[in-house]
Amino acid sequence: MKIMDHVELYKSEDYKELFENKKQFECPYSEEEVKKIEEYTKTEEYKEKNFARKALTINPAKACQPLGALLCALGFKDTLPFVQGSQGCVAYFRSHLSRHFKEPVPAVSTSMTEDAAVFGGLSNMIEGLENAYALYKPKMFAISTTCMTEVIGDDLNAFIKKAKQQGVIPKGIPTPYANTPSFTGSHINGYDVMLRGILNYMTTGLKASQTERINIIPGFDTYSGNYREIKRLLRLMDVPYILLADISDSLDAPNYGDYEMYSGGTPLGDVVDSINSTATVALQKYSTIKTGELIKEVWRQPFVNVPYPVGIKNTDLFLDVISQLSGKPIPDEIIEERGRVVDAMIDSYAYIHGKRFALIGDPDLLLGLISFILELGGIPVHIVCTNGDEDFEKEAYALLKTEPLFGSEGKVYIKKDMWHLRSLLFTEPVDLLIGNSYCKALWKDTGIPLIRVGFPIFDRHHMHRYPIIGYAGALNLLTLMVNTVLDELDRQTKDSPSFDVIR
Repeated sequence: MKIMDHVELYKSEDYKELFENKKQFECPYSEEEVKKIEEYTKTEEYKEKNFARKALTINPAKACQPLGALLCALGFKDTLPFVQGSQGCVAYFRSHLSRHFKEPVPAVSTSMTEDAAVFGGLSNMIEGLENAYALYKPKMFAISTTCMTEVIGDDLNAFIKKAKQQGVIPKGIPTPYANTPSFTGSHINGYDVMLRGILNYMTTGLKASQTERINIIPGFDTYSGNYREIKRLLRLMDVPYILLADISDSLDAPNYGDYEMYSGGTPLGDVVDSINSTATVALQKYSTIKTGELIKEVWRQPFVNVPYPVGIKNTDLFLDVISQLSGKPIPDEIIEERGRVVDAMIDSYAYIHGKRFALIGDPDLLLGLISFILELGGIPVHIVCTNGDEDFEKEAYALLKTEPLFGSEGKVYIKKDMWHLRSLLFTEPVDLLIGNSYCKALWKDTGIPLIRVGFPIFDRHHMHRYPIIGYAGALNLLTLMVNTVLDELDRQTKDSPSFDVIR
């Protein structure tokens, strides 16, 4: 029996009839009326109305706080993410990450329902911790919350103490927690408060005694290749380090036939020892704000934010900071690698120079991409950041001003969504769009080629395995960008004399 893929299945007469019949319920308007409205949404008049809306968000480029907390928790060895909330919420977080990484994502839900909303979630917490410990034997629980828990005001600290008093979990097992309401902030905030919660819990009462190691915090980063690239560069520089919240093997482990829980992650002993490091370097400013406050004010440790090391300039700065903090020189092998990437940029410069870009994503990623596009002679035009704030807006404009020739057209839109971006793409078209898989709908509507960068990436495989940071990441991004341009050039010239083999 041949099992048909949906691509072919939906072409069959039965499905054509099914979809046609559904229209009377889903869209009781004629095709002419639908086409008329569609064309109106492409106008300047509609754009003004679109940007005037305040009570509605349409396809925001962000996820909710607990998803970020879950990703952070997966970066620690022998740790089970534990969510005080409904089953459906946790299924969403797990499926979102699983579809991006194409890997199983372990997490526990306390399965709160209507009765918990009325009477509180204590019994759910007690039973959930007891069952999870009996089944999965974690060495740490990383506990976060969902909307329901936050609205009814569950006291996580009291609930956890109760569970330990009743003996359902060992009294000595680490149980850091973070309040992560979905109705405020985004995934980068959830990542931040979970990381702060873990570091605070594991180091409370300890007195620092300085070692030679440097802490590195990647931030909310869903590229397993980025973590490996950081470790590779630090090994080449012979710099001792602790990589905090390392998800590289947790969500990109070798497959030997059997699934192994708790593969990879920062060892818990290293988490305890991180308070003794020489300094902490964070690669993402906006997903480490609360964590930075802990490290500076409580640990009394130098905390350095460097721009997300996308492109040549930002990677140079990252390596310079590491060299200064560690006293280790940057080896010739890395310098030669930099030179090869610069050479590649020169080779491809003519195809990127003058190209107009629209970008949508998280704050730190956008700042890195803006910097790299400017290095390539591209023109960032529309910069949309749903979870950006006024600080990000100022920083993005300051970055654009560093290259007046290419940055002068750039406009930054914070707290806007993909439907806002759609209006911009129709009223002020660009050559290339950079964003996650949800931007596929924008490509379908506008025809603007999409370069998939960010989170989530569902409809392409293995892209998270390739770094986008460091010099190797710059080469990967350059290859992705220029080949997208060339693919589009071939499509545009396939019926003309300019359909050339050599580009």
